[in-house]
Amino acid sequence: MYRDLRISVVIPCFNEEHGLRHVLEAMPPYVDEVVVVDNNSTDATARVAEELGARVIFEGRKGYGNAYQAGLPAATGDIIATVDGDGTYPSQAIAPIVDHLIEQRLDFVSASRFPLRDKRAMRGRNVLGNKVLTYAFRALYLRWIADSQSGMWVFRRECLRAIRPSQPGMAFSEEIKIEALQAPGLRFGEFHIDYYERIGETKLYTWRDGFHNLWFLFRRRVVRPRHAHAQPTPAEEVAR
Repeated sequence: MYRDLRISVVIPCFNEEHGLRHVLEAMPPYVDEVVVVDNNSTDATARVAEELGARVIFEGRKGYGNAYQAGLPAATGDIIATVDGDGTYPSQAIAPIVDHLIEQRLDFVSASRFPLRDKRAMRGRNVLGNKVLTYAFRALYLRWIADSQSGMWVFRRECLRAIRPSQPGMAFSEEIKIEALQAPGLRFGEFHIDYYERIGETKLYTWRDGFHNLWFLFRRRVVRPRHAHAQPTPAEEVAR
């Protein structure tokens, strides 16, 4: 518990047994609950998670977004934080981000990796891809954001009532930010964090995922979801 708030951390994983061990062993003691989503892994990801005290949820539909759509509604904390299972995002930053969220009266905070403090943490082509996607995000949605692709977010659980991301793959990361920025009454912010080199083999297909995310930004901007007529999602039902 931190500042009288229960903290849940959700971690999507596909074959991250080595990185996940590092992430879970470094988890701050104030975190009340860790939910690991085993996204159809073929290694010991689930066993490592259980051995280190995490609650494991299995999601057979492969995809970053599918994993989060299973894991986020399962989290029970007042505050939900996310990190990856490869050690790239700093779980020790959760408390400072919660402080920022409370002090600035925000609801959803996205952790920004840029500017990178350690230039070696990200390959040059990934830096370029992130810049292109972030500039496209700003131009299409007319909102300034430092890091449209960040996979670390800290938000009040009540946000699940207002945001309805549904992308099955990597575009989920930018979609959840669009949802948070566009949801009436929901206050969005960013907080700068450190970023580290990943542990283990990368799962990102830079060009394929990059073009898919770019296409999603354009498509979403043209065909905007009609929230007023949308049915409640499982995440929204759980948050009630």
